[in-house]
Amino acid sequence: MTGLSLFAVAVALGVDAFAVATAVGLCHNPLRISSVARLAGAFGFFQALMPVIGWAAGTAVHQYIAAADHWLAFVLLALVGGKMIVGALRGGDEHPLRNDPSEGWNLLVLAIATSIDALAVGLSIAAIGGPILVPAIVIGIVAAIMTAMGMAIGCRIGASLSKGIEIIGGVVLLAIGARILFEHLA
Repeated sequence: MTGLSLFAVAVALGVDAFAVATAVGLCHNPLRISSVARLAGAFGFFQALMPVIGWAAGTAVHQYIAAADHWLAFVLLALVGGKMIVGALRGGDEHPLRNDPSEGWNLLVLAIATSIDALAVGLSIAAIGGPILVPAIVIGIVAAIMTAMGMAIGCRIGASLSKGIEIIGGVVLLAIGARILFEHLA
């Protein structure tokens, strides 16, 4: 895999992380460095880890993973997005972000959901007999950078809107999950 094609793959894998980070950034005003670091670190880590896992698993399990990866990503994003919407509808204005997606289980679920496609990339690299270390590092770094950019953009958009930011963020996560599901089913 050439440097340019590796970068293109890393950017393509980072698009979901960017989109989810933008939705999460909508809910952060002001944007905290700790939130950006947590989300970018987790997304980058899992984007780097998943190709390694896929590469190690090789082609033996590819057919099982490929058949369900889109459903898993959809369910995970729908759970977090739904939780954000329900939290926004139930709560008052005592805290601007009651279900911070950059913390706890939400963070773990989002990191896994946005990196499932990277598992298939690892399987593909194993199938062609390629090395995994450099691709995994590049994929992780690009995902972390795209995540930080997405959060910054989302925060700027969120700052210009006043009410319902958490609902908008939840709806965006649901839409991203539906898009992943639709792309794999179509």
